[in-house]
Amino acid sequence: MTPERTTRELLPESVAQVLEEHRRAHGLDFHLWLSRAEDPPFHLFPANGDGTGDPRPDSVLLSVPIRSGDELVLELRSPRDDRERSIANVLRSTLERLYENAEEIRFFTYEMSDRYEEINLLYSISETLGSLLGLDDAARLILQEVCDVVGARRGSLWVFDAPDRSLRLVASVGEHGLEGPLEVEDGNAVTAQVFREGRPLILTGERFGSNGAGGESQPTDPGDSVLSVPIRYTPPSGNPRTVGVINLIGRRRGGRFAASDQKLLSAIASQVGAALENNRLLQESLEQERVSREMELAHNLQMKLLPDVCALVPEGVAARVEPAESVGGDFFHLFRLSGGRFGVMIGDVSSHGFPAALIMALAMSAASIHASEVESPEEVLAEMSASLRDELESTEMYLTLFYGVLDPEAGELVYANAGHPHAFLLPGEGEPRRLKALDLPMGIQPGDDFGKARVPWESGRDLLLLFTDGLSDDLRVSGGRRGEQMVVDRARELRDQSPAEIVDALFRLQREREEDLDDRSALALRL
Repeated sequence: MTPERTTRELLPESVAQVLEEHRRAHGLDFHLWLSRAEDPPFHLFPANGDGTGDPRPDSVLLSVPIRSGDELVLELRSPRDDRERSIANVLRSTLERLYENAEEIRFFTYEMSDRYEEINLLYSISETLGSLLGLDDAARLILQEVCDVVGARRGSLWVFDAPDRSLRLVASVGEHGLEGPLEVEDGNAVTAQVFREGRPLILTGERFGSNGAGGESQPTDPGDSVLSVPIRYTPPSGNPRTVGVINLIGRRRGGRFAASDQKLLSAIASQVGAALENNRLLQESLEQERVSREMELAHNLQMKLLPDVCALVPEGVAARVEPAESVGGDFFHLFRLSGGRFGVMIGDVSSHGFPAALIMALAMSAASIHASEVESPEEVLAEMSASLRDELESTEMYLTLFYGVLDPEAGELVYANAGHPHAFLLPGEGEPRRLKALDLPMGIQPGDDFGKARVPWESGRDLLLLFTDGLSDDLRVSGGRRGEQMVVDRARELRDQSPAEIVDALFRLQREREEDLDDRSALALRL
């Protein structure tokens, strides 16, 4: 024990001040000694000499007990009477109280210093979580600060991966340990147990078994311990849930983790839980934005596959496709053919979304190729059926398809219809005529042989109306009328107007349902 340490720890300034005041006020010779069995007495007061020596034999010696367990002795040299001895007893009592106060101040100073360090840690973690650091980097920085404050040899942070029902290691510091992933149902892993039970654990070396903290670390001392705390998130509404686990393994200076360490780590885990949830929501939002951009791009690309009606026939044709999702399986196609003829096609792939859109793109590509190679509509459908057979079989989808070739000079419309129900000829005068399906849809039709039919056509007056069931099936019906009849009746009412005005009016018909709708398409042609 050095004199500097002895004076600093065992002779507080308040004690030295009281001793000096009593010396001056009463003219008495007081001394204070530190007495230990294994060491010679050490002179604490007055502060002169080298601290060595012994109390005098003729002195009054009074013990001053203190909490640290050391024994202090108050010496009054050469007392003259009982009054001086009484003053010494009063001084001894005063010193005892002073030491009690000094110990309490030292204790609270230590506690405040300790709490300040913890508060500063929590504040630092808040700043880290609020920074622009990525989750992994922020978690690693937080773990390092926690291990420094608590004195842990290793720290690890695990996050729950819902799809895999596992815990993924996102950050670790200190000694080497398990890298994971850990299955949530792993019965040997303390980390998995804490996640499942949602409560913290402090385990000592004797309780780890062969796997340590779920394989994290093997304690080197029976008194070593692991502190494992669940990371919980409490939403504004709803029940709290566990989203991960923080582990501290072993202490650098030995010993076990205490309840105060658990309380601090739980407070940190609460902050981390909110950050993890915010990060999850951010990632989901970014993913949704990415998917939305991709869907928008897919929609734009699909719409660009459709022919430019205005470029082909500025006034005589109007068509529109509205997928139920970003993309769909409805399409139309237009062809300028030799001899002044004009080809018009509409198709409806079963189902909708991306699978239907892929079949739609293949069908349009096949139509473009085969319509330029063969003359009659039934041959075009036969070639398309052969081209699409494998894709339709593998996807278990089918395709309804109407293809008509209009010859204004010959005054006829020749068409092939593979299961498409909504094809009508609206003459300039008279009732609408359904252009019936001649064969089953592609994908259901047993072979590649398709029929054809001919109907007269009066140029400039007759109207060809083609649409898909998505336009008619969800219409509000009244008076027993079917949705298809509503579409045809509306087109007949407006048949003297332009095809564009007719198509616009059909899409304005009020639908009964606003959800789970099918793709909607319509085409009107007057040449």
